[in-house]
Amino acid sequence: MNCWKSINLKKEFGLTRIYFISFLISIMAFIFLYVPLSIIHGSTKVNEAGIIPFGIAFIMLPIIHSFMHILPLILTNKRTKMNIKSKKMLLPKLTYHPIAYLSKPLSLFVSLAPTLFITIPGIVASYFFVDYYVYILLFSAFHIGISFTDFLYVVHITKAPKKSFIENEHDGFVILVKAQD
Repeated sequence: MNCWKSINLKKEFGLTRIYFISFLISIMAFIFLYVPLSIIHGSTKVNEAGIIPFGIAFIMLPIIHSFMHILPLILTNKRTKMNIKSKKMLLPKLTYHPIAYLSKPLSLFVSLAPTLFITIPGIVASYFFVDYYVYILLFSAFHIGISFTDFLYVVHITKAPKKSFIENEHDGFVILVKAQD
């Protein structure tokens, strides 16, 4: 295998810039989703009992997001190393590293899985659960912001050759192609 491209978003953009852009995307997503849904739902009263489940879900969202990346690997029987790291008083961080290389389609599915399993159902649920739609929209908008780096990875993966393989590294990933004899 030869390395076609090595991608490290932290080096390429910087962590502060990625967090700032994610924050802006979250705010814009909430605005663009809230306005049409508030017009659809009209002047409904928001149920204040939803604040506690929203707070718990909001705190757990990064862990849930990481698990949604791991779920397609589990479903396709790909061996994966999972690490749970805890920094001081903050919530633990769940990281994963597949043991084998991943094909390009599977890598795309793994990158887009949180969007398919969290964001889209969240937007649909905000339409059906009128009393809690603001909380569900806040949750979904925050998840759209978290998914910003996933979409950056998707852009790089889609530009890769068809028969390429993806290998996760510590701070990014490497796109590999088979060596031609």
